[in-house]
Amino acid sequence: MPNSPENNLPPADVNHSPKPAHATTGSSTTPRSRLTKTPKMIANGSRAFIWYLLALVVVIIDQWTKWLAETKLTFHEPVPVIEPFLNWTLAYNYGAAFSFLADAGGWQKWFFSGLALVMALFLIIYLIKAPRKATLLSVGLAMVLGGAVGNLIDRMLHGHVIDFIHVHNADVWHYPIFNIADMGISIGVALIVIDMLFLEKKREMPRS
Repeated sequence: MPNSPENNLPPADVNHSPKPAHATTGSSTTPRSRLTKTPKMIANGSRAFIWYLLALVVVIIDQWTKWLAETKLTFHEPVPVIEPFLNWTLAYNYGAAFSFLADAGGWQKWFFSGLALVMALFLIIYLIKAPRKATLLSVGLAMVLGGAVGNLIDRMLHGHVIDFIHVHNADVWHYPIFNIADMGISIGVALIVIDMLFLEKKREMPRS
């Protein structure tokens, strides 16, 4: 059989180069590297106003209870509340926690006031930048902010912090007298630590 024109055509070139690996999903192909995404963190932004309100609530409760303590209690005269574990006892703290530097001579007022002011400004800014999904973290930051501002007001107005919550075990053991602002700071720090240990890594885990 005579050769037809089609038989004289050169063979078509075959591309033997390796093809990129793709993962096929439905009718579309998506590179495997795009299937795993790191979640984008959205900051609180203007929603930080909510946490500022929580901090303000802590400040209001703190200052109101201190006013009650000043008007209803006599200095260093305990009033039993739950015997033998809890008293209301009015006391003044001229230092930091656990009366640290209480007898320093007066300069500690400005030192601790400056520290509290710097901390408050830092927390105000950090609450704006904190992840919106990190609710527990924001609650903790707000409570620390409220406690810091509450004790800062005391130092600026009175030169000392007003304490009145006295936890003890009869006359065997006495915990340093504290206030609502101290409770806010302690609870807030605990919430921040819980978030750091158990929740922060989960927020940063890539989604498949």
